[in-house]
Amino acid sequence: MSRVMPGPPHTATALRGRGTGWQRLARWESVLTVFLCCDLIINAGLSPYFLNVWTLSDATFSFTEKAIVALPMALLVIAREIDISVSGTIALASVAMGLAAKAGFGTPALVLVGLCSGLTAGALNGALVTRLGVPSIVATIGTMSLFRGVAYGILGDAVLKSYPPAFAFFGQGYVAGPLSFELVLFGLLALAFGVLLHRTVIGKRLYAIGANPVAAAHSGVRIERYRFWLFVATGAASALASILLTSRLGSTRPSIAQGWELEIISMVILGGVSVAGGRGTIIGVVLAATLMGFVTFGLGLKNVPGIVMSIVVGCLLIVVAAIPAISRRIGARARR
Repeated sequence: MSRVMPGPPHTATALRGRGTGWQRLARWESVLTVFLCCDLIINAGLSPYFLNVWTLSDATFSFTEKAIVALPMALLVIAREIDISVSGTIALASVAMGLAAKAGFGTPALVLVGLCSGLTAGALNGALVTRLGVPSIVATIGTMSLFRGVAYGILGDAVLKSYPPAFAFFGQGYVAGPLSFELVLFGLLALAFGVLLHRTVIGKRLYAIGANPVAAAHSGVRIERYRFWLFVATGAASALASILLTSRLGSTRPSIAQGWELEIISMVILGGVSVAGGRGTIIGVVLAATLMGFVTFGLGLKNVPGIVMSIVVGCLLIVVAAIPAISRRIGARARR
């Protein structure tokens, strides 16, 4: 059994808290929507070309790959776990595809190699956490260094560019008009994860695991099995992001996706997913990813340093973390 934080004493209490959490998250999603609309208005005022459909389409490339990984990451955090190794997995999968391309493999084989690399990395993380009982933050920090180290060990300072022309479609192709393949894929995955989390028994069990893992285990939920497959899903999503990113760049470097793990986790937390587990929505993550993407793109149009984006996201994350504590204090004073 992996180590978990102690949950609330009664399942009924957890279920009541979940309802309150839904109302609180719905309000936060409304705030994110307002922020997003304000950002669009500000960017449109700063640049007359921003609201052009092709410009907006280009802007989505700044967040779709990270947002794809944020979808299963949200489920993992809801279940009281986390995966820090996602950027290392992206690098490892990219190197594997680069070597396969150099050996002459075609596009379908490259996709298969990338996905298998991600699945293997996710399964390793899942086994470390659920079989050996290593805390997920410790296990995935270790595998992050491992995967990135393997990428550097294989390539060093070299760059792999022997990709077939058809491979470029995944990261550069358009399905219809300004709708890129990446954006359409992200939309479909967001819909699928939304249905999984909010409309199926699996989603209910994930909320139960996050709200009170002890009670969930006593209710017959196989907690470790769910957590293992969440790590596998996160590894697969990281591999998918690696395919898209490598295709868009047209090359593989061992430093690819460096630092992405922090941005992906920021999307999840900014989207309203509770780091304590048991609360969160997919729509919140989608809104947070879109907001971060458009803010980054807008700042880039005005040549604003990237550090400004870090400051903005940091402030928003502090607000997200402070809201529950402030709400509890206000509620406690109101009951006195």
